[in-house]
Amino acid sequence: MSPDTLTLARPDDWHLHLRDGDSLAAVLPDTARRFGRAIVMPNLLPPVRNVDDAMAYRGRILASLPAGMRFEPLMTLYLTEATTPADVRAAKASTHVHAVKYYPAGATTNSQSGVTDLARCDAVFEAMQEIGLPLLLHGEVTDADVDVFDREAVFIERHLQRLVDAFPRLKIVLEHVTTREGVDFVTSARPGVAATLTAHHLLLNRNALFRGGLRPHAYCLPVVKRERHRQALMDAATSGNPRFFLGTDSAPHAKSAKESGCGCAGIYTAHAGIELYAEAFDAAGAIDRLEAFASFHGPDFYGLARNTETITLTRQPWQVPDELPLGAVALVPMRAGETIGWRLQDTQA
Repeated sequence: MSPDTLTLARPDDWHLHLRDGDSLAAVLPDTARRFGRAIVMPNLLPPVRNVDDAMAYRGRILASLPAGMRFEPLMTLYLTEATTPADVRAAKASTHVHAVKYYPAGATTNSQSGVTDLARCDAVFEAMQEIGLPLLLHGEVTDADVDVFDREAVFIERHLQRLVDAFPRLKIVLEHVTTREGVDFVTSARPGVAATLTAHHLLLNRNALFRGGLRPHAYCLPVVKRERHRQALMDAATSGNPRFFLGTDSAPHAKSAKESGCGCAGIYTAHAGIELYAEAFDAAGAIDRLEAFASFHGPDFYGLARNTETITLTRQPWQVPDELPLGAVALVPMRAGETIGWRLQDTQA
């Protein structure tokens, strides 16, 4: 029988979108209540391309943190075909930049500055493996002739295997993995290859996009997949394998930007960033394995100390608001108007 109270070492979020300005100020407290640190995505407009950009963004994040809250943003650089080995060496030397993020051009939100040919970045990857700076991958192809549900599997076949083989000391994270093929690749890959798993990909399959009609707030990239893929993700998350760890990919968008003729991709989960994982692990009968997945595997991979503070969750259903503020507009969070079975006991302001 699962416990009704669960105390964990404070977890970290290894894939997070915080946006900027008023939106940043609105969403940051949700993450800071739950997580000690987060890998912050660099896909702003303009993107976070170099150390100066990263440090300026880090300053804005810390300035937006409410008094009494403790949170450390772990910065990343946005990889472009103009990124140089000198850029990544400077990033490593800064001590505040912890990874470089690859977006295929046109793959997702604010990815228009992304890479069109990964081979053009080989000199950068060589420098990254020398200095120990991880490469974070949005692992999809964007070719028009590839089915949207197959983009991850095709990326693994066409690009990821080459990267892993060509740069044997490069740390690589296949972010927000969504397929059985992705899980199998990471499980069998050489040391230094890992993956993050989101709560929404653990809890939803592609039926969620069409439940009672078209559901724009269940649309994300990579898209949710068939049930057999969701089950493979759950098996990986609950396996105890240290290659898999928590990354919410929480992505705030205005309600109007989601409910439009060309709705934005992204699901906001930071309001329940650990509770949703607890629900998924509990349903799988593996709540005892949540702490390692959420609190240990990520810092171990990145070579950081584990958090010493704790958080406590209780089995206490609560109703998610229909909307949450996003600056002057509103966003619709995951499970809006519905219930979540686990609740965070607040220890910060």
